[in-house]
Order: sequence, then structure tokens, then C-alpha cells
Amino acid sequence: MRTFEYRLLDTTSGFFSGIDYQELTNRLNQLGSQGWEVVSVVDTIFTHNQARGLLITLKRELPG
Repeated sequence: MRTFEYRLLDTTSGFFSGIDYQELTNRLNQLGSQGWEVVSVVDTIFTHNQARGLLITLKRELPG
């Protein structure tokens, strides 16, 4: 049976502190090269018809 691990990225805290799309793209490409795949994106703060925060769920298959 296949097993997975999961990781959350929150653009409102920590590494991102807001949405910088180039920084986010670079980070997702880096994680993608490590086997992580985005499976979900949710707006966490939505004001003035713009997303101010994203919660990104990633997964990758565990070996074995």
C-alpha cells in the first residue's frame, strides 16, 4: 500500500509573511524537486477581492 507524508505552507506567516508570487514560485519549485506535489490551495484571508493569504497543502510518497 502506498503511504504519503503531508506538509502545509501558510503564506501569512513564517517564510512568506504575505504573498510574493516569485518567492512562492521559487519555493514550490524547490519543494517539487524534492518530490512534493501541491494537492490543495485555500484562500485564508480574502479582502478587497484579493487573496491576502494562502494555505497550501503538499504531499509526497514515502519510500518503501
